[in-house]
Amino acid sequence: MSAEEPLIRVVRGVPTAEELAALVGAIVVRSRPATAPTPTTTSAWARSGRPASFRGWRAAGLPR
Repeated sequence: MSAEEPLIRVVRGVPTAEELAALVGAIVVRSRPATAPTPTTTSAWARSGRPASFRGWRAAGLPR
């Protein structure tokens, strides 16, 4: 690809400046790498108040 060739070429139709800008914006957004959301970590203080049982808080008070 040379420096004179356009990156995007309209093959059919005559887009307005707004339509062409929307197309370029959509391509730019899609070309960015998607970042994974950072997992939220629970603090040790919050974990200490939770029962260790997988059966839930009601089963935490029952005898084993």
